[in-house]
Amino acid sequence: MTVSSGWPGLRGRRSECESLISLLNAARNEQSQALVLCGDAGIGKTALLQYLLDNADGYGVSRAAGVESEMELAFASLHQLCVPFLDRLDRLPLPQRTALDTTFGLASGAPPDRFVVGLGVLNLLSSAAEEQPLLCVIDDAQWLDQASAQTLEFVARRLHAEPIAMVFAVRTTDDQPTLTALPQMAVRGLNNRDSAELLDSVLAVRLDGEVRDRLVAETHGNPLALLELPRELVSGDRQDNSPGTSLAGRLEEGFLRKLESLPDQARQLLVLSAADPVGDVDLVRRAGQQLGIGEEAIAAAESTGTLELRHRVEFRHPLVRSAVYRAALPEQRRTVHQALAEVTDPVGDPDRQAWHRSRAATGPDESVATALEQSADRALGRGGLTAAAAFLEAAATLTPEPDHRARRSLAAAQAKATAGVFDDALSLLAEAQAGPLDETQSARVDLLQAQISHYSEGGNKGLPLLLAAAARLEPLDPKLARETYLDAFAAAMFAGRLASGFGIGMRQVAEAMREIKLPAAAGKSDVLLQQIGVLYTDGYAAAAPGLLGTVRAFGSDELSLDESVRFAWLAACAATDLFDDDNWDILTRRHLSAIREIGALSVLPVAITSRVIYDLYSGDLAEAEALVAECAWVAEVTGGQNTMMPYGEVCLSAIRGDAARAEPRFHKLLDDVTARGEGVGLNMIGWFQAVMLNGLGRPAEALTAARLAAASPLELGPPKWALAEAVEAGVRSENTAAATLAFEQLSSFTQASGTDAALGVEAGRRALLHSGRAAEDCYREEADRLARTTLQVERARAQLRYGEWLRRENRRGDARTQLRLAFETFSAMGLGGFAERARQELAATGETVRRRTVESTGNLTTQEAHIARLAVEGLTNSEIGDALFLSARTVEWHLRKVYTKLGVQTRRDLRQSLPEPAKHADR
Repeated sequence: MTVSSGWPGLRGRRSECESLISLLNAARNEQSQALVLCGDAGIGKTALLQYLLDNADGYGVSRAAGVESEMELAFASLHQLCVPFLDRLDRLPLPQRTALDTTFGLASGAPPDRFVVGLGVLNLLSSAAEEQPLLCVIDDAQWLDQASAQTLEFVARRLHAEPIAMVFAVRTTDDQPTLTALPQMAVRGLNNRDSAELLDSVLAVRLDGEVRDRLVAETHGNPLALLELPRELVSGDRQDNSPGTSLAGRLEEGFLRKLESLPDQARQLLVLSAADPVGDVDLVRRAGQQLGIGEEAIAAAESTGTLELRHRVEFRHPLVRSAVYRAALPEQRRTVHQALAEVTDPVGDPDRQAWHRSRAATGPDESVATALEQSADRALGRGGLTAAAAFLEAAATLTPEPDHRARRSLAAAQAKATAGVFDDALSLLAEAQAGPLDETQSARVDLLQAQISHYSEGGNKGLPLLLAAAARLEPLDPKLARETYLDAFAAAMFAGRLASGFGIGMRQVAEAMREIKLPAAAGKSDVLLQQIGVLYTDGYAAAAPGLLGTVRAFGSDELSLDESVRFAWLAACAATDLFDDDNWDILTRRHLSAIREIGALSVLPVAITSRVIYDLYSGDLAEAEALVAECAWVAEVTGGQNTMMPYGEVCLSAIRGDAARAEPRFHKLLDDVTARGEGVGLNMIGWFQAVMLNGLGRPAEALTAARLAAASPLELGPPKWALAEAVEAGVRSENTAAATLAFEQLSSFTQASGTDAALGVEAGRRALLHSGRAAEDCYREEADRLARTTLQVERARAQLRYGEWLRRENRRGDARTQLRLAFETFSAMGLGGFAERARQELAATGETVRRRTVESTGNLTTQEAHIARLAVEGLTNSEIGDALFLSARTVEWHLRKVYTKLGVQTRRDLRQSLPEPAKHADR
């Protein structure tokens, strides 16, 4: 595209060029920018990138480009972008350095978490930008390998206060959209005047006005088409103008016609160059020598202007490369791939050699299949699931022996399913089932089909399949069988009462779990699963003593990482169910800490929500708010993936008594969880609705909500606590029968548990059903027992109920003492509904109390408040960045804004400006 005489930028691209210059200026001022240029092939995206590069004076530059290829090499494009900065790897925190060393094949190690890789790249680029602003340019991003695309999108989304600009160019296609979460700039065709001027500027022969107008109309202002198609018209070459031919197709045909007159060796060189996706000049030249391609052929190919072999192999446009490769005959492709395989270093680049060998194969070849399988192992080691699946699928295709082919098809299906490509996984499973398979492999096929059904269809449709697979695996792979039972339990727990199908649900899972044959040296996790089975088959009273002991072992013993990640959440659910607040606290923190340690964003929202619910009962609403913000951050980081229903956010609003915010969200959540078949959501919603409505003095509505939550009282967690809400709501709404029934159910659980929290909750609700001395004894027992727990909200509510009873007994002085304590506690914690209820009761005793506002953190944004709290907890900028997947520089920028807003200068001042979080020791 030429430069306009009246404007120093690209013809017809003034607004686009000015936006790019603004982007550079913003990045220079530490306002990071990311942008995606989107448009059709030939529309001018690469020209805009070149304009950007030409104007990046004073910037460091790093470039990468995707290449259309059937070969998927994990992180290949990311490596291309990061190569200039690899000497800075030792400046990164150890987990990030290790992740990038493994990702780029610099060291062996466990597969790195993709978000840790992303954070490492973010900090690597941030380190490079400390010396001078950095411009990262990624062309043809639609062809990036999936691992690179995901990482670069993650990095681009996390840029905030670094002097970095990151610009992508993406061809608009009918395939899955790319980089859609980033700011977009649509690059459209030139207007008619600019199109006509461009035509006139490149043609020696002036076109007839009618012909020129037709060309402008047919090309829709596409600059590449305007440059190429008129030359064919002038030269007399034929053109396919049929209605079904796309503009890109016409351009490809035009490129091919230009190459028809080339000598055979020159045309073979073009196919050879198109077959190598990396653009390695030395490799292509060596392969050309293998094929007898001489310098004359190279000169002939370059003379067409379609190919250059300089520092790297470069086609004039990606359309040339794709057209050449697709037009080649199968035998021609096999020949060039064989030549490339022979000159590729099997030690330095074994994966590329294996891929070229696979494309050169004329039929099944075990040696090639073995090499591809080894490449898959290396890809998995780097965290490249998509690449591993592609290698394994190719390996299975080339495997001559049926049993080996079935095994590799099964492995490929597993990789595809893990990557979320379920349709391809099912096709590969069908190939694997053609067999022969041994018993263990057949069981793994059943397991994978069950997992695909569970994750792709939602609800609990995959539950019977998971149970069948677990039972089949028990004698073959006991550890995998127990993990499968755990998956089945999780599915059944989330489905709850909304489980579909006769006989499908928690009871079915529990019966199977109870029959698990424990190994001789059974661990806590094995016993936990079996005892959960007893809970649902023999009842709460039978299971409680043993289950309580196991929960306490989880809370007091050292846990392996596997126990913390896979089983601590279940032990925490059991602790909630058993009214064991100590271990509810310990295990939710342990699970959350373990999930953060491994960087598993896929399950982080679940761990966060579990911790939030504990925080709400312990009265630490400041931590709960920070965790709710972290949940929102996970959604933002992952582009909306790895999220769950916003239970934490809604429950936080509810316990604060913020009905205006909570009620519409509760209604929407009810619709959503019902549609998803997520019965556990009904329990959670009803529980906190009842808490909110009891606080607001709306007991009849609270009773309805509590009944919703307690409809299946044996389900873990919320139903038992909701029964306590039902007792209070029933008494206050004068529905004694409902209150009595709820109390009978509640006491059957609390007596079996026997913890201070359980018996305290029971005593307080019994007091509501009694009068006189019996009631007061119950209130005092409640206060005594709850004083030994961490449940500050329950303690304050006990004071409120006792104070209300004392006032009705005309003991106003005693009532004021209890009500004042309750009011002060509720106000300090930010429980507005309960605080107002306490204030009104105090007013009824004759005491004047002003309403209080919740302590505020100023006008901090959610992210600023979160970062401020982490700073107060003693984390360094680098540690905060690790926790929130931000660069240390961005953390520093946010903290400067926090200091300004709060009028403080140091972290010590900051600590005094924020609400003090509740402290709970790790017992």
